[in-house]
Amino acid sequence: MKITHLGQAGLLFETEACKVMIDPYLSNCVVKVNPANWRRQPIDESIFDIRPDVLIFTHNHLDHYDPETAKKLLDKHKGITVLAPTSVWNEVRQVAPGNNYVQFDRHTRWSEFGLRFEAVKATHSDPYAIGVILSDGEKKYYITGDTLYNEEIFGDLPQGLDVVFLPVNGVGNNMNMTDAADFFKKTGAKLAVPLHTGMFDTLDPNDFPIQSKVIPEIYKEVKV
Repeated sequence: MKITHLGQAGLLFETEACKVMIDPYLSNCVVKVNPANWRRQPIDESIFDIRPDVLIFTHNHLDHYDPETAKKLLDKHKGITVLAPTSVWNEVRQVAPGNNYVQFDRHTRWSEFGLRFEAVKATHSDPYAIGVILSDGEKKYYITGDTLYNEEIFGDLPQGLDVVFLPVNGVGNNMNMTDAADFFKKTGAKLAVPLHTGMFDTLDPNDFPIQSKVIPEIYKEVKV
């Protein structure tokens, strides 16, 4: 599995059979809502040439479900499986015909291309927000989406997690670095990848107080 960081919480998972894109934020639309949150990382327009076989949105906030990015991808490419919780599904299925829009709420499972996707609880200001477990038969990757630390989440998680991708910025109803470190430890996963830094702030992910972490760099492979 090749994994590329797309900035903010965006990720691209690639196998020989398919490409999975999660929460791509490839515009500067957040600044229109909050001028303080101007984009501090460049936009790589070449990513729009990538056709994701599966496109996942974890919740309905602009830096995760970005309507501008979604429209460009879904207009340009067809036959995409779009997995989205109700808050996003109600909007994204209106964007472009020719794609399969799946209502992907908590406890929902979807299997395709030799991969299994499971939606798990997240605690966030979008009540439909989800995390995602991606399994390829060899490893289990947990993408938390935006979430606070909540004990109820752990009941949704499988044993044997390999990698957790999680927010550590501590604003916008996200875990701060202290809570994210405790959260990671409780998942029992082998590696942590801190996200949600450097796009709207100057936070340094190296400050995340976990030794078994991999620091992502935008548009580069996350070697886990």
